[in-house]
Amino acid sequence: MSGNEPDSQFHLLRSRRFLPLFVTLFLGAFNDNLFKNCLLVLAVTAGFAGTDMDTNTLVNLAAALFVLPFFLFSPLAGQLADKYEKSLIIRRVKLAEIVIMGLGVLAFMFSSLWGLLAVLFAMGMQSTFFGPIKYAILPQHLRSDELVAGNAQVEMATFVAILLGTLFGTLLAGVENSLPWVGTVLMVVAVAGWLAGRQVPVAEPHAADLRIDWNPAREMGELVKLAREKRAVWHAILGISWFWLLGLAYLTQTPNFVVEVLRGDVTVIALLLCGFTVGIGIGALLCDRMSGQRVEIGLVPFGSIGLSIFGIDLYFAAAGFVAQGEAGFWQFLATSGGLRILLDMVMLGMFGGFYIVPLQALIQARTAVEKRARVIACNNIFNSLFMVMAGVLGMLFLGLVGFTIGEFFLALALMNIAVALFIFRQVPEFTLRFFVWLLSHGMYRVSHQGLDNIPQKGGAVLVCNHVSYVDALILAGAIRRPVRFVMHKGIYDIPVLHYIFRAGGVIPICSRQDDEQAYEQAMKAIADYLAAGELLCIFPEGQLTRDGTIGEFRRGIERIVADTPVPVVPLALRGLWGSFFSHRGGVFRRGWKLFSRIDVVAAAPLQPERVVAEDLQQRVAALRGDKK
Repeated sequence: MSGNEPDSQFHLLRSRRFLPLFVTLFLGAFNDNLFKNCLLVLAVTAGFAGTDMDTNTLVNLAAALFVLPFFLFSPLAGQLADKYEKSLIIRRVKLAEIVIMGLGVLAFMFSSLWGLLAVLFAMGMQSTFFGPIKYAILPQHLRSDELVAGNAQVEMATFVAILLGTLFGTLLAGVENSLPWVGTVLMVVAVAGWLAGRQVPVAEPHAADLRIDWNPAREMGELVKLAREKRAVWHAILGISWFWLLGLAYLTQTPNFVVEVLRGDVTVIALLLCGFTVGIGIGALLCDRMSGQRVEIGLVPFGSIGLSIFGIDLYFAAAGFVAQGEAGFWQFLATSGGLRILLDMVMLGMFGGFYIVPLQALIQARTAVEKRARVIACNNIFNSLFMVMAGVLGMLFLGLVGFTIGEFFLALALMNIAVALFIFRQVPEFTLRFFVWLLSHGMYRVSHQGLDNIPQKGGAVLVCNHVSYVDALILAGAIRRPVRFVMHKGIYDIPVLHYIFRAGGVIPICSRQDDEQAYEQAMKAIADYLAAGELLCIFPEGQLTRDGTIGEFRRGIERIVADTPVPVVPLALRGLWGSFFSHRGGVFRRGWKLFSRIDVVAAAPLQPERVVAEDLQQRVAALRGDKK
């Protein structure tokens, strides 16, 4: 690893670039859920004047009123976040929260249910205007290698705040003479959130000349159009929204699952909800380490696979669970199968963290800065829509179809497989990056030296020795920037690998003698991509080594930098000779040692006028050293 990488992702919590935002969003999510659950508990236990609304109607109405503002005001919220300075909006939104909480305290004092529901709607509106800010501001305050860690901690904070707000709201509303306590906590948390929001650094707008469209329907259509400009971004939005549907379905049905299937009490409900939430936090935080501090969308298929595996196992674990009467916390864990069910809930959350964090980071990293907040607003709209669909699916499967809760969980796991296959087929890059991540983290231990020499922006050419059929995948997993590879057509056309290479945008090339037209087309594509600022990697030997030595570098590299002058970075791969994918002993005939050491070494870049094929060959040979 490079020497300037932080020891821990938690260094962000010591930075003013991140800590105030983290505290602000945590307290906001906590207060939202505290208020909502206090309202529901007090409505059920104490009742409110002037209404005879039943509990189920109240719960559904409260949920609808909180979500409705996301549909009505997200288009406006996204425009404001792109047009105006973001920390100013945060301060005003958090100031509005203090006023809203003050009105909520008055509504509690006068036992006004309709007043409380109006406050709940206002809270949803306040959250709507904060939503695009909290994700759009991250790329402005964090470095690219901090983006995954920032998103991981935001996701962790959000789910932990939801859980704690739900638990404390339920407990606080249940104490005797609870209204003074409820009002005090709501106001203290709101004021603390405002004070934290005042410390968020300035984040200048990137679309100050944007004209606000006050028509929500027309602007919603415009948001969808912006989100669909990049295929990967659009499908990331769909993937995130699907996770919110999945997560909300599990969280919503867990209390009934515990009571009806597991015969547990409220402590078991709290245990499983905590397990799911803690799992999300663990998965989110592990993303930074597992992705090498880059936006690694290869973790998305990994997370999706885990969601389905443990969702299916939860069904079988529940089907085999034999309840021993009404059980508490310890009795449940002592019952055969109890620990397995808890583990399934934790693992569902953990793989959910692997799934959602890279998708959030992908949207931020690949959306133009002047459109980012509006695209995130579009994401919020679809998240809300899918959350509503979670309730609809619950009513459909559990009510009309007559599924048990366990069967509903099984249906969700199977539906997740179908959704994953659809998204990964539409955007093969997810599958490609999964193979890259699996190879570089599951089969080999890849160490890096000198990768800071690769320019962070702009066009550049990487030149490397060619040892095995997976060289490109190893390099793609090691280098933080997206890399487009130039590869001999014979290797490009290998079955199975061809699908992976095509999905990754590899440029196939052959010698001029074999096919001059194909050669010239490849050279033109290379020039176009370099001119567009992309990073390209070529293997100047033109073929895999047959004896472990470096072959002669061809002069095509000289023509490339003559046509498009860009820096050239020498690279070397060490440790792949003799692997299953190399020609030593016959390709695909020898086994390989799992977790064997692979080194990727880079030297300082050369300016284009200094590039000579023979000199590059010597530099790469020197980098390789004695290792093949």
